[in-house]
Amino acid sequence: MSNICVVGTGYVGLVTGVCFADLGNQVFCLDVNPDRVEKLSQGIMPIYEPGLNEIVLRNVNAGRLRFTMSYDEALEDAEFAFIAVGTPSGADGEADLQYVRSAAEGIADAIDHPIIIINKSTVPVGTGDWVTEVVSKRRAGKPLDFKVVSNPEFLREGSAINDFMVPDRVVLGSTDQEAAKSVAHLYLSLRCPVVITDLRTAEMIKYASNAFLATRISFINEIANICEELGADVEQVAVGMGLDKRIGSAFLNAGIGWGGSCFPKDVKALAHMAVLHGTHPQLLQAVMEINRNQRRQVVYRLRKVLKSLSDKTIAILGLSFKPNTDDIREAPSLEIIHLLQNEGAIVRCYDPQAIDNARQVFSEEYQKKSVVLCSSAIEAVSGADALVLTTEWNEFKNLDFEQVKSAMRSPVIVDGRNLWNPEVMQKNGFIYYSIGRGNYNQQAQTGENGQ
Repeated sequence: MSNICVVGTGYVGLVTGVCFADLGNQVFCLDVNPDRVEKLSQGIMPIYEPGLNEIVLRNVNAGRLRFTMSYDEALEDAEFAFIAVGTPSGADGEADLQYVRSAAEGIADAIDHPIIIINKSTVPVGTGDWVTEVVSKRRAGKPLDFKVVSNPEFLREGSAINDFMVPDRVVLGSTDQEAAKSVAHLYLSLRCPVVITDLRTAEMIKYASNAFLATRISFINEIANICEELGADVEQVAVGMGLDKRIGSAFLNAGIGWGGSCFPKDVKALAHMAVLHGTHPQLLQAVMEINRNQRRQVVYRLRKVLKSLSDKTIAILGLSFKPNTDDIREAPSLEIIHLLQNEGAIVRCYDPQAIDNARQVFSEEYQKKSVVLCSSAIEAVSGADALVLTTEWNEFKNLDFEQVKSAMRSPVIVDGRNLWNPEVMQKNGFIYYSIGRGNYNQQAQTGENGQ
């Protein structure tokens, strides 16, 4: 059993703290937001993550997990201090490290015994050295025995607890190998591969991993756009590619692109670092441009079939950037809604979990009624001139399409996640478009022209 402090109770910090507590450690989760700390102490979760509520309550009741705003309290007996705060993008795509600095200074001010500081936040290459400088300067005249370890996270929203408990690997980097081994011991019971390297290499592994996954998605979307024009089916292409062991099938699902709190921020940050140090990240720039283009394709398709989007009503099903989360940061739906608003459309939205977050983003538009937030899918499609699927929630898989068609003003669907069977949709009388299934989309084009 170890005593652990986790600074930050966002997705990464909260899941990290909770899971370490579930492994039998004594954990303090620290946050400077009093409302968040109070709600967590009452068992109210600030985020939607399947299974999180139950594991928090179990460990709070067992006395292994506590929440606080006090660095002194959280660090009194701590052997390890994880920094798991946000690193939002700056104006040029650079990572904003103000919260990391604040956490490092808070630790330096409160601690009076040896400690290992672990960077869990996604931070630019070189941040481990920088944190060492920040803490050392803060303790000038009163030296502190501390070591810094990089331990990047690889948690997927919607399956974060399983990703922590059953990881593909744990990556650790440090200038002090004994410190890295001490952190590795925390993960010993997970029985997973542990990669121990230097600080900067560990930091780069995180960025390179996310950039590569984003590249796979943008690649298959590029192929989808070509399939669209040539009358091929990108889904069958992906299956044929994925059976090659050198390629594999993961992240080869064509759609409206990637979003969320990680991929957009990390690809931008990596490209910024590359430019800043004199290299030319042409591939990363193309990956981002292809991703932006996928959203535009949806609006282009709607404009083509509806002739004009001015005063048209468009239903959006799904607001979160992926299923099983309420996170709408950098969600494709937001950009599509913005583009539709610019064309004068009225947007009706529904999401099983993200409506509250969307209400904060669209507060002004909501009041103007250009964005209407609905309580069900059927309410969202009522009177709609077209429906756009942007998030593949399970509850959308088996909608009553007879009811959907009856509720809509015109039976136009753009399936941004290739969730539905084109043949079934066409048999139900929809003008149905999907992503990269060109043979079916050409049939829809024929149906559209024949109206």
